[in-house]
Amino acid sequence: MAIPTSRTKENATIHIDNDKCIGCGKCVLVCKDFSLCLENNKATISQSPAFGCIGCGHCMAICPTGAIGISGRELSKDDLFDLPSEKNMANYEQLLSLLQRRRSVREFLEKEVEPNLVEKILDAATSSPMGLPPSDVNVLILDSKEKTNRFAVDFCIYLNRMKWLVSKLFLTFMRPFWGKANDEMFKGFIKPLFDVYINNMNAGKNLVNYDAPLAMYFYGSPYADPADPIIAASTAMYAAESLGLGTCMLGGVHPLIQNGRKAKRFREKHGIKYASKEGLFVVFGYPSVHYKKGIKRTFASCTFMN
Repeated sequence: MAIPTSRTKENATIHIDNDKCIGCGKCVLVCKDFSLCLENNKATISQSPAFGCIGCGHCMAICPTGAIGISGRELSKDDLFDLPSEKNMANYEQLLSLLQRRRSVREFLEKEVEPNLVEKILDAATSSPMGLPPSDVNVLILDSKEKTNRFAVDFCIYLNRMKWLVSKLFLTFMRPFWGKANDEMFKGFIKPLFDVYINNMNAGKNLVNYDAPLAMYFYGSPYADPADPIIAASTAMYAAESLGLGTCMLGGVHPLIQNGRKAKRFREKHGIKYASKEGLFVVFGYPSVHYKKGIKRTFASCTFMN
């Protein structure tokens, strides 16, 4: 049985051109499904795969003679491309410079993000690592200030109808069930966040997505690896930084539109296809502020195993 996703529930098919195969075994080495083996110095399809071909494409990407093709699971041989040369790779210092220069920007110029830049951001994001192919990441794209504002207004209307979620009675009732950490998070962050979003929107100030000229919401499906939307959103953010755009990840929307009938109606209204275990909004735009200093951050812990 194939590993299911929202996009396909069939295995991919492996095609081997015996005339081109030189029996180097590289495809066998990189196939972690054990779908391939060597017989008589030729690659052949194994009779004992772990799951069946998931369509990762490793075998056809590494084959030096083009003897292998994959079809199915949203993949074909036409999807192969030549890797950029090593001379065009960013070295560590260049990559670190990009990462260090990025700061969360919420102040944007009155300037649209050009469609070709939107496409470049999406092209970069589709290259993100994923749990299982084909990617089950979905992206909602709000490509104008008017669209991001309309979404934010609707979200605040929705929150106003959900205020019971942060009421004293409900939080007191839930305390024994969801534990100390959730209780502290709701009282110290979620409840004030409702007030910040709603009260400022009533005063004409959008603190949900800052009326950014571009926003993208990355989310999964019921089949998605929970990490996939977060990784794709991060890739998009760094791609935008390389294009001269400011970015900010917004964590306050996704968790509040996942559960219940009102949340479902909100998602449907805005073309969001699924509830998702994890998801992330990112806003983009030409920054109206420019930072001169960075701030060194640390992890909570780094433990080296003995």
